Amino acid sequence: MVEHAETIALRALTWLVGNDELLPVFLGATGAGEDDLRARAAEPEFLASVLDFLLMDDAWVLSFCAAEGVPGETVMRARVGLPGGTGPHWT
Repeated sequence: MVEHAETIALRALTWLVGNDELLPVFLGATGAGEDDLRARAAEPEFLASVLDFLLMDDAWVLSFCAAEGVPGETVMRARVGLPGGTGPHWT
């Protein structure tokens, strides 16, 4: 599942880099620089931050999923497979 999650996150990163309007928002929100996009693309934690960012807005998720031809729940499922993806269980 982790490999699938990383693949989805890399696809999301590629989509994000190609989005001239959203990329600066991601860079500003995360503090990442353009060099980080290449240097950290293989790090599961960085990929998790890409999906966390995307999940901040349903429109972004749906736009990515439409562009990639994947179901809407793909991003959330991939996020669970990366570090920090499981939320606290309050039981």
